[in-house]
Amino acid sequence: VQLQASGGGLVQPGGSLRLSCAASGSIFGINFFGWYRQAPGKQRELVARISSIGTNYADSVKGRFTISRDNAKNTVYLQMSSLKPEDTAVYYCNVQTRSGGSWPVEDDYWGQGTQVTVSS
Repeated sequence: VQLQASGGGLVQPGGSLRLSCAASGSIFGINFFGWYRQAPGKQRELVARISSIGTNYADSVKGRFTISRDNAKNTVYLQMSSLKPEDTAVYYCNVQTRSGGSWPVEDDYWGQGTQVTVSS
């Protein structure tokens, strides 16, 4: 399974960006998609996650970011609005897949990361 992320870039404070991440390869099922980020000198943190049950967000992005998915395309999106300088980080997409059969196997995959810089 490969993940291809896109949509990062430079944006001014208060601006918006939309990240996309498409999963390809042999995929039987997807348990969830997630977006993480890692700022310089900091640990990677969960930004948002989406599954068939629902969504959850980091407190720091609630009300500003929206995660969504297109099941037909195995693609996840992260709409980011009201961006702040502290949102500057490399953003990574993550997917947990499951196999078929009586004993499904779960696997985690990561995208290559896309840089988001919020600066005037």
